[in-house]
Amino acid sequence: MLAEGDKVPSFELQDANGDTIKSSQFKGKKFVVYFYPRDFTPGCTIEADEFSKEYKKFQKIGVQIIGISTDDVESHKKFVDKMKIPYVLLSDPESEVSKKFGVWGKKQFMGKEYMGIQRSTFLIDEKGKVFKAYPSVKPKGHAEEVLTILSN
Repeated sequence: MLAEGDKVPSFELQDANGDTIKSSQFKGKKFVVYFYPRDFTPGCTIEADEFSKEYKKFQKIGVQIIGISTDDVESHKKFVDKMKIPYVLLSDPESEVSKKFGVWGKKQFMGKEYMGIQRSTFLIDEKGKVFKAYPSVKPKGHAEEVLTILSN
């Protein structure tokens, strides 16, 4: 997993509208990249909703938010529309970017083992380096925790 001080790998993924978003578009800006397992699941819905509620505060301090999961563009579009998500959600269907960030790995649910995204968040500075990494995120209260770090 990327650690504090690591350079963010370049990426290029589609957003909920099917537009291509490149990591280079965020050069010179602070941004948050959060990885989440699936659209419409309880924890992911809480996390997306809390980032949405705090979005204007993130904008006020000049911080972009990007959510990434392996869901397809169509799923993201439905999730964005239903949850009224004001920030960018990117589709990583082949888990290429998830692997680059080191958040793709073995998970376990109800005794079954499978591969998936480990819920994680990275705070990126203007130079494209990770200045804070959250390797195991609990959705409730996380957006506020991130906002507090970025506001100081």
